[in-house]
Amino acid sequence: MPIRAVLWDIDDTIFDYANADRTGMRRHLGDVGLPEAYASVEEALDAWKRITEVHWARVAAGLTDFEGQRRDRVREFLGAPGMGDEEAQQWFGQHIAHYEAAWALFPDTVPVLDLLARDYRHAVLSNSSLANQERKLRALGVRDRFEAVVCAVELGISKPEAGAFLAACEAVGLPPEDVAYVGDQPDIDARGATEAGLTGIWLDRAGAGGRPELTRITGLDQLAPLLRGDTRFGAPSTFG
Repeated sequence: MPIRAVLWDIDDTIFDYANADRTGMRRHLGDVGLPEAYASVEEALDAWKRITEVHWARVAAGLTDFEGQRRDRVREFLGAPGMGDEEAQQWFGQHIAHYEAAWALFPDTVPVLDLLARDYRHAVLSNSSLANQERKLRALGVRDRFEAVVCAVELGISKPEAGAFLAACEAVGLPPEDVAYVGDQPDIDARGATEAGLTGIWLDRAGAGGRPELTRITGLDQLAPLLRGDTRFGAPSTFG
């Protein structure tokens, strides 16, 4: 059957999360100073990225909540396991102000949403929280492009679990075989969606490659021909 709807990941798919987070933390460290544990700002930024990935995995596993992972990231980054909740929350809040000032969509996001608007329905499935992602989409000016926003924190189940993808399909009232999912993570997004019965599409912006079993694009300009059945980008011919 033809694809009738596209589900979207947000961070590092349509929204340049990595750049905003790194830029925001760089500016924040300029205000508060470099922690003694790091020899350079670049080393600190790399550590912050690793720590973020670890604690988001803890959220997905149900080991902590959205606000808890923020505080725990600060404690680990600063090497201050005994830091109180209020102090950790305040430190993170100062970072957030810089991070949000750097928010931006990828340049190809609005053009592809415009191009696909007539032929496909659109919704979001994110491993974040609804309040966080709703606010982000509104600030970026694209919330009205999506008929539903489904988030793991409220669902109680995260990608790559099939239940998360199926809940998002249910939100748009379509069976999974009618839905494509686009995300930047090969396993969490593309493989998880495919195993749930959707058409999983890996947005490999960095050109990492190496996963021939996945349907892969390197930019959103390749999405429309893929959905419409053009297999020039190495996709299997499973589109109606």
